[in-house]
Amino acid sequence: MSAVSLVASLPAGAQSPADTLSGVADGEVPFVTLRNLTGSDDPGQIYGDERNGLTAGRCEVRNLDFRGLAPLADAAPTFIREEFLRVEAVTRMEPDAVLEGLRETAGGQAPAIYVHGYYIGFEKGCRRAALLQQNAGLAGRFLWFSWPSDGALASYVQDEADLYWSVPDLADTIIDLERRFGSGAVDVVGHSLGARGVVLALYEVANRHPDIRLDQVALLAPDMDFAIFQRILPRILPIVRNVTVYVTTGDRPLALSAQLHGYPRLGEAGNDVSALEGVEVVDLSDLPSESPTGHLYHIYSEEVGGDLSQLLNEGLGAEARRNLIRFGPNAWRLQQGTGDGTD
Repeated sequence: MSAVSLVASLPAGAQSPADTLSGVADGEVPFVTLRNLTGSDDPGQIYGDERNGLTAGRCEVRNLDFRGLAPLADAAPTFIREEFLRVEAVTRMEPDAVLEGLRETAGGQAPAIYVHGYYIGFEKGCRRAALLQQNAGLAGRFLWFSWPSDGALASYVQDEADLYWSVPDLADTIIDLERRFGSGAVDVVGHSLGARGVVLALYEVANRHPDIRLDQVALLAPDMDFAIFQRILPRILPIVRNVTVYVTTGDRPLALSAQLHGYPRLGEAGNDVSALEGVEVVDLSDLPSESPTGHLYHIYSEEVGGDLSQLLNEGLGAEARRNLIRFGPNAWRLQQGTGDGTD
């Protein structure tokens, strides 16, 4: 499945949301989860927000393609396309079966494990995982790790606790993937609070298995204390090929998190990223905002999807990727392009 435009706002020359409703393809997302089973018959509600042992399966997402709402979509510059997706079915499987299934679907490539952020229930998480899988062209090698976020706006502190509780299992899953697919093969991707979980899990992996080797690590809008990341970084760099951090201005959730914690977030532009030796930082501030919060560029920005595809599917460093302009020793700005691979 190729990356397609998932743009949610209307920059000059862009198609309207109504024109691109059918551009979001149906998809299937393999997952492992620490959520409890609810007993619900609704596929989107089959898993809840309570802690549980590791289970797994596949969630099937369908595009409802409500063409009758085209005028409403055209009138909404901050149209959220994920609302036109539905979790059609969930197939429960053993974790071993899901991980081994990646061998059949990855086409010789290694898996990319993705960890979501705060305020993500199972249904929303499945929809957004499907959007990221498509936007970055990761179908077939994508694995969604779903920790028990409450999916409630007011539950940030509880979500932090549930994320920390989930870190050992995330570390175990990363180790298991490396064992199955080989040294230097596994990619790890985290968004927002999930990116913090990725860093903490890699810290644990490095302590437990210092000889392990992973491939790319991509931290998208990471909701993590910049200085804490700087202190942990030397411990995880030896076990990964490359770490890429995506930052931007105008990220409202990260600005609120910085106020709450009292320290800058790693995903905010303006930090002294030259202090992050061994990390490539991609600043997205030159791109138009693709979501109301400025926090969801990984699923709505075609440019970001294209850059992630080059990073994760082609293994290209920042110097070799299209549409990146260097402005510091380890910092690049992503510019608008056609998104078709010709820029």
